Amino acid sequence: MSDPTLHESPYKRILFCTDFSENADFAFDFAIDAARRRPGCTLYLLHVIPEPDAQFWKTYIYEVDGIDAKAKEDIDALIAERYLPRVPEGMDLQIAMEIGKDYKKILEFAEEKDVDLIIIGRQGRGAFGKVLFGNVTEKVARKAECAVLVVPLTFEKKIAGD
Repeated sequence: MSDPTLHESPYKRILFCTDFSENADFAFDFAIDAARRRPGCTLYLLHVIPEPDAQFWKTYIYEVDGIDAKAKEDIDALIAERYLPRVPEGMDLQIAMEIGKDYKKILEFAEEKDVDLIIIGRQGRGAFGKVLFGNVTEKVARKAECAVLVVPLTFEKKIAGD
């Protein structure tokens, strides 16, 4: 018999954002866990090529879905290596790439897909290699119109010590 106090989860569309940093890789475990607990939900994996990098890539673009074929191939390889082996069979995973201002593209994607929950690492690849609760994560958390789960890499060390 089902528990009448349990309600269907409001999270049907979960967005995981990656910059391929160590923190993003760790945060993916939270995204998988959230999606696994919500059968029938869609997990979106989004990578945004930031604008400064996009300027570089633009010299190579041949308009293959808006992203250079070689760049797309490299990103697909990273996703296949780091994330796909961790996705349980049957989970609805949708992969997307965008070019532009990272936090704006994340927020636009979340709105376009009517995302219920964004999962993002706290410390990513920052400008000049700085690690900070900065720009992208802070702006997404502050401006998103849905719930946002911010995962600090320090939590990995905490649970490893338990």
